[in-house]
Amino acid sequence: MKIIVIGGGAAGFFAAIMAWGQRKTIIRSAQKLMLLMDDAPFDFITQHEPSDLKRFQSFVHRTLNGDDVISMISFFRQHYQTSPSLEDLFFTPAVLEAPKGSQVYEALLAFQSTWSAFPHLHRTDKHLASPLKGSACKRLNMYFRWMVRQKSPVDFGIWSKVSMSELLCPLDVHVQRIAIEMGLLHRDKSDWQSCMELTDRLREFRPHDPVFYDYALFGIGVAKMKEIIR
Repeated sequence: MKIIVIGGGAAGFFAAIMAWGQRKTIIRSAQKLMLLMDDAPFDFITQHEPSDLKRFQSFVHRTLNGDDVISMISFFRQHYQTSPSLEDLFFTPAVLEAPKGSQVYEALLAFQSTWSAFPHLHRTDKHLASPLKGSACKRLNMYFRWMVRQKSPVDFGIWSKVSMSELLCPLDVHVQRIAIEMGLLHRDKSDWQSCMELTDRLREFRPHDPVFYDYALFGIGVAKMKEIIR
């Protein structure tokens, strides 16, 4: 739990972008990264010395490497000079004035705009999905779910600027397959349009909290996959 809730949102962000592959590997990598930040990510990001960044050079999680992490640490350090939370990096005043139903889209564009203006390694861009490229942005939508949904046994609800009704369902292969089987999704592409289509369908059942169904869809998908493997 500590991996996600501490660090002004940075710990959760890193955990989310590493959330692909086996669960044990993801947890192990997230724990290792937090350890490299002295289990105090906000303090490390805001107070580290340049020499402290050398410790990340051997870090690897799939295609995410130490150079990518260092780029993001530097980016977040700049942000934390004006705000104590990553919530303000995504949900800016302009984003919150956007029409209902489009605020997450606008938040992702706002983030991409700020990131693009920051000097960084371009190889790191592939870890930061954008709806402009058609991506379903599964990991960032999952991050938003963690940070925004309240009164949930699996989410933390520590951000309050955006409503749960604005959240979009994280779309991975398990959720997509089950959604299609249940008639909740008709497109077979895992892209932004499919993410919107599924979320709009789920809003018909629970307008104030459409992402409520994400965990169930994912769980059913994983359970069925295990049955197939057996």
